[in-house]
Amino acid sequence: MINFEEELKKFRPSLEVEEAEDAIYNQDMTDMVDLLVNMIRESEDKTDEV
Repeated sequence: MINFEEELKKFRPSLEVEEAEDAIYNQDMTDMVDLLVNMIRESEDKTDEV
């Protein structure tokens, strides 16, 4: 039978997971609000030119 307490003591997180987590959290990702704001600005710029 598996001794879960012993297995938990042996557990070491994968470095790959930690590296991926850092890369994901450190990215400056565009969200829907950013896209909508850019679309509105472009729309306003085009109407100002006409």
